[in-house]
Amino acid sequence: MLDEDGYFGESVAASYDESSAEMFDQRVVEPAVDLLAELAGDGGRALEFGIGTGRVALPLAARGVQVHGIDMSRAMVERLRAKPGGDGIGVTIGDFATAEVEGTFSVAYLVYNTIMNLTSQDAQVDCFRNAAAHLEPGGCFVIEVAVPDLRRLPPGQNAVPFRVAEGRLGFDLYDVASQSVSSHHVSVQDGRGSHLAVPFRYVWPAELDLMARLAGMRLRERWDGWTREPFTSDSRQHVSVWEKAAG
Repeated sequence: MLDEDGYFGESVAASYDESSAEMFDQRVVEPAVDLLAELAGDGGRALEFGIGTGRVALPLAARGVQVHGIDMSRAMVERLRAKPGGDGIGVTIGDFATAEVEGTFSVAYLVYNTIMNLTSQDAQVDCFRNAAAHLEPGGCFVIEVAVPDLRRLPPGQNAVPFRVAEGRLGFDLYDVASQSVSSHHVSVQDGRGSHLAVPFRYVWPAELDLMARLAGMRLRERWDGWTREPFTSDSRQHVSVWEKAAG
């Protein structure tokens, strides 16, 4: 379950890698690491907001990039530490919207919809400002996040299923007035059911661009995904890169 601050607690951290196994597939991870390593450059430093169990940080560090992470969940970081190479990655325990890390970085990044874990617009704005404060001039902030799936909501409906499988059900509940959404995960195993609800705040691409401008950054690239397909009106997610002003 989630801890009192809304971050992943011990019971969720213990099974996180297994429950998100598709995201650990090399076909998913490698394109992300390729782009981040390219942006970091030779001898560059990377800062991951919400480092979790090291899905991206560990292979990025294996490419020779010096990676530091921020995460609120000590349980998730303990999982990172237990993995090969995990003890070589520095981690600051704290809220990635406000936590400070020594030094500057050539790239900061926030993947797998984690920007939506910040459940207010103010917190998301703070996140952009925090990223900019840690970037060297010309450095980049990268976010991977879904495009709100509101086109699937007919009038009067507030639920959108995203997983329907034997023993597992997942659906999102939207409140379009507050731009909030809660993801519900229901599983049944050996006749016993469990339910996990996670609150998010969805955010539009143009809204993210404005947050970046407020933080002194500008949009450099936006793609449908890590393999850099064009972003279109039919895209259901995007990978965006904002650049900090060099002056």
